[in-house]
Amino acid sequence: MNTALSMPVFGWFQIIRLGLIQACLGAVVVVTTSTLNRIMVVELALPALLPGFLVAWHYAVQMVRPRMGFGADKGRRSTPWMMGGMLVLGTGGVMAAAATVWMAAEPFYGALLACLSFSLIGLGVSACGTSLLALMAKRVPDERRAPAATTVWLMMIVGFAVTAGVVGKLIDPYSPQVLLQVSAGLSVLTALITALCLWGLEKDADPQMLPVRSEAAERQQKQDFKEAFKEVWADPAARTFTVFVFMSMLAYSAQDLILEPFAGAVHGFTPGQTTQLSGWHHMGVLIGMLAVAGAGSRWVAGRLGSVQAWMVGGCLLSALATLGLCSSAMAEVWPLKANVVFLGVANGAFSIAAIATMMRLAGAGGAGREGTRMGLWGAAQAAAFGLGGLLGTAASDLAHALLGEQRTAYAAVFGMQALMFAVSAAVALRLRSGPQQQRPLRFDTSALLKGGSSS
Repeated sequence: MNTALSMPVFGWFQIIRLGLIQACLGAVVVVTTSTLNRIMVVELALPALLPGFLVAWHYAVQMVRPRMGFGADKGRRSTPWMMGGMLVLGTGGVMAAAATVWMAAEPFYGALLACLSFSLIGLGVSACGTSLLALMAKRVPDERRAPAATTVWLMMIVGFAVTAGVVGKLIDPYSPQVLLQVSAGLSVLTALITALCLWGLEKDADPQMLPVRSEAAERQQKQDFKEAFKEVWADPAARTFTVFVFMSMLAYSAQDLILEPFAGAVHGFTPGQTTQLSGWHHMGVLIGMLAVAGAGSRWVAGRLGSVQAWMVGGCLLSALATLGLCSSAMAEVWPLKANVVFLGVANGAFSIAAIATMMRLAGAGGAGREGTRMGLWGAAQAAAFGLGGLLGTAASDLAHALLGEQRTAYAAVFGMQALMFAVSAAVALRLRSGPQQQRPLRFDTSALLKGGSSS
């Protein structure tokens, strides 16, 4: 008997609780990757390479995601891993703030403590984030996956925005004592919210309440991580999707660090205008996410394509939008804002469709390996984000050195990113359409009003 099938599925109340946990995770991360970044560079006048390295290091640490997911699979419950991960993340966040303060007096020792702190941040994100996605893959029904992914990611974005705004006001004017107090308070608050959201969430997953496991499930429990990882990697769909995640997220993240400098250097935007341009891109991402979530509502279900179609189409449109940026580098007049919004819509559409596909494929190879599969794809995404910023900026510097002219250099970089999006679409087409994927999008929108765990 497949135990995953015997468990009640999650309704919108449970999905929103998971979204709150994701928001808490994002709240701690945004302070460490943006607020502390600014303090190191501006207030402490440290090289920008230092926070850049620390952020890249926390992504590198996330290569442990498959092992974290395997641990959740072995334990058959995700709650301990999510709670433990949030506690480790909060501890790392407080330590990172303390390390930043210490750098003012002892830069070397402060930087060493920061490396340890960002290691904990990477471990915490890996344990909590991987287990959360694995739990969604196990318990969210197929027709609810895309809107559930949209809900969880939107709540994370809200967590980013609210935390950045509140923390920004609380630490202004900046002082080391206030930074430490705010960081500690945030970590305690997010841990408490996570504990409340997890309370009773998996009560029906108690081992005493589960049916007798099959021989296959018993065999999985006896496997070590190396055997489990080989088994997952042997699945062609898992390997293909890993390549897709890496390529698409590499293209997605490579644009982040060069879009604003490009707008300023080529189009003459002021710092305030480039910040607004980034905001327009994020607004486009939001629209794209909502478009995928709404595509399968009962009013249009079945008429706007499958999840795979949205994933492939989003990548192709992202390539087209990036080619638009490439053209804008060579044109005197160009609707840059509209181009950036279009890029955001395409990015949001393919990313949510990819998450829904990820949740489907996590259980496609049978129950008991959802966490390991999610960990594999989470590691691919972390590697892509860690390399993306480095690749984007390095390619920009190299193009400037070789081509010697800003417009041509930026056009070359955006052309490379468009090619990566196009390759991502080609890889996505290779994913075999199973019975679930061939069905048109049909989301249970009435359950959103009812709440609970209705199936």
